Amino acid sequence: MPEHRARKHHQDRVAETLREEIGVLIEGELSDPRIDLCYVSEVALNPGGKSARVYVAIDSAVKDIAKAEANTIAGLEAAKGYIRYELKERMGKRHVPDLSFHADRSGRFQARIDELMSRSRSRKSAALAREDAAAALAAPQPGDALSGPLDGKSPPEQKASLH
Repeated sequence: MPEHRARKHHQDRVAETLREEIGVLIEGELSDPRIDLCYVSEVALNPGGKSARVYVAIDSAVKDIAKAEANTIAGLEAAKGYIRYELKERMGKRHVPDLSFHADRSGRFQARIDELMSRSRSRKSAALAREDAAAALAAPQPGDALSGPLDGKSPPEQKASLH
């Protein structure tokens, strides 16, 4: 089956243009108080080009991020008709895909995974340090009674006393 590189390239270009234009609209022209500080992280265009999923990432400085996500998505869904109209005018297209807005939580998930991984690494290094310290205490030290010969003489002196 032949690859349709031109079709994929066209879809990528359209998705990138949609991402940029929707981002500009959100930053400057939408005045809905429900929409918090956010940016468009990705636009996933369906293969037919009839619909697109718009992933919006909310600024993490917000106190209640779940409520902010819900309010922002609701505000964007309410402004969907205006956004599509503006996209049609700006892009000069006959057809603009139907948009559905979704919260992008991948950044928060990545931060949480990094936090858990760093905790795991610090626990492992602390456990290794405890094992090394325990092994150092358990190992005989030079000068201990157990580390030398039983009679307290060095090996050359033992050889001389045997003859």
